[in-house]
Amino acid sequence: MTLLNIGFGNMVSAERIVSIVSPDAAPVKRLVQDARDAGMVIDASCGKKTLAVIVCDSRHVVLSSLSTEVIASRMESILSQSSDLSDI
Repeated sequence: MTLLNIGFGNMVSAERIVSIVSPDAAPVKRLVQDARDAGMVIDASCGKKTLAVIVCDSRHVVLSSLSTEVIASRMESILSQSSDLSDI
């Protein structure tokens, strides 16, 4: 299992991530509200403004105060490291 740092010492399993989206669009806001109503939101923003919404394959929605670009670059570095290890 590979963990992805999403800020403030919070981690998410990289293999479980389906998408990383910006919270600004109305459909994403509805997705977050529906997940909140269902008890499936994990708020990892520590009281800061939410800049990224991470959707997991378990239907959990994780809120992060890191931008989507930062999380995506961290995800890319994790994926490149794991592919480098598979070459050994």
